[in-house]
Amino acid sequence: MSKIVVLAKQVPDTSNIRGNAMKEDGTVNRAALPTVFNPEDLNALETALQIKDRTGREVVLLTMGPLKAVEIIKQALYMGADAGYLLTDKKFAGSDTWATSYILAEAIKKIGGVDLVVAGRQAIDGDTAQVGPQVAEKLGFDQVTYVTALNEVTDTTVTVERDGEFQTEVIRARSPLLLTVTSAANTPRYPSARQMLRYFKADIKENIPAEEQAEYERNGWIIPTLTFADIPGINEAHIGLKGSPTKVNAIRDIAVQGGDLKMYDPRLDGVKALVRDLMKQYVEVQS
Repeated sequence: MSKIVVLAKQVPDTSNIRGNAMKEDGTVNRAALPTVFNPEDLNALETALQIKDRTGREVVLLTMGPLKAVEIIKQALYMGADAGYLLTDKKFAGSDTWATSYILAEAIKKIGGVDLVVAGRQAIDGDTAQVGPQVAEKLGFDQVTYVTALNEVTDTTVTVERDGEFQTEVIRARSPLLLTVTSAANTPRYPSARQMLRYFKADIKENIPAEEQAEYERNGWIIPTLTFADIPGINEAHIGLKGSPTKVNAIRDIAVQGGDLKMYDPRLDGVKALVRDLMKQYVEVQS
């Protein structure tokens, strides 16, 4: 049975952005920021797990980032994913959406046996919503974006909903297929205590002492990494900062300041005072 790949990203916690958020080359200074599992990627994972619940298909999480990004693979395993891969290499650093989607697509080909890819609509550190559709294009998969609900599932088709401005579209699509999912699609499940006990020690080989690696191998605790050298046919000219056609020239902190604030009592006297003030402002504007 074919696999489902979930694309996920460990992103800076945008509620804790500070002045050192960007480096001089226009890339994110990830070492200076706390990180989280990108929120809509959790919705994508939940969608994939719901499909797994109905069909028994294998769910594989794929993420690209530094070694610490293994944290979100472990979180996915705790929630019910069957496996995960960490794409990590200094040559990948600085990739924009075009280069990132190229690397992800080539990694999916390397994994093999994949006919459904599920991704979050967008990442909170870029908000471009470009990576998912670009991966579909590079894989030659059909795509349905902005999915807000999962309806019917078979071995070869899915029926989903997406909300437009004035209507809800119900779309039935056939594999091979890529879906991008919004936060409205579902509520991600909690990690399973059983899965947490099973994968508590799981890690990438780079973090495992040499004398313990045989034990980790026996128990399936090693999370595989994929580097540039592990992906045959990938073109170095199309990855990293040099292979990225878009660049961030500057970032600015904008402080939004509120105007004058006046509180009114919610009872009758307060409402009367609000009406008087509104009428006074109207008269002043008209005159």
